Amino acid sequence: MKEQTKESSSTLPLFGFLLAFVGVFLYVGIKMNNAISLANLSVLLGVFLAALSGYSLARPAAVGQAIRAFPRANAPGYVLILAATAWFLWNILSEDMADYREIKHWFYIGFGAVGIGSCIYLRDFLAVRGLAVFMLLLAKLMLDTQRHYMLETPVAHMSEWRLVFAVWAYMIIVMSMWMVISPWRMRDMIQWMLAKPRRLAAKGWFRLVFGISTDCVNGVDNGHLPRFVAIALNEKQVRWNGNQDPAIVDGNGTR
Repeated sequence: MKEQTKESSSTLPLFGFLLAFVGVFLYVGIKMNNAISLANLSVLLGVFLAALSGYSLARPAAVGQAIRAFPRANAPGYVLILAATAWFLWNILSEDMADYREIKHWFYIGFGAVGIGSCIYLRDFLAVRGLAVFMLLLAKLMLDTQRHYMLETPVAHMSEWRLVFAVWAYMIIVMSMWMVISPWRMRDMIQWMLAKPRRLAAKGWFRLVFGISTDCVNGVDNGHLPRFVAIALNEKQVRWNGNQDPAIVDGNGTR
């Protein structure tokens, strides 16, 4: 009984984090109809990465216990599968599928039944499959947002940092497809990572740095990086006037 209480207390914070993560991106996907700027998306992803990694570095024992139980946990699986099903059905509803307009209602019935049926008849590694499907939809959002940014931003003001999101999204797609096909691989990876405490710590520090870096590049929506980052990356050019006084000139040539 004490062990169950201890396990519940260790998994509750991460389950709350999962609910917040799912809720925010469901709001973006359904309420905002997948319409979000690349800058705001980078902030959201960076905040979630930094928060998750910060908690894992502060409470490694609790996080280790929680992620060890995740692959076969039912509650996260129900949340992720049903949320992914709702988001996917909304995408079908909002897409202009001219060739399938007459049979669109069968898509709602079929994919809705698959989502609900998975919660009943496919409970083994349900959380892993649910996370993989939800992350596939998140990757679609990232790629669509990056594509809209490329179409709407003049080439002269387009930042190469947009490619970070494209590469990141395709990495998510590859990993998620692998997890859907072989969900037990996540269990094996978790066991390997928890075998030595420094592995979990290293992953936490990597995600923390990457999350903060993602927040720092939220200026890509305006065609340039934040001022201090741009200077560090030579996005700003230093010109010298006749008196040898440095003048900082930004990317579009203004002082």
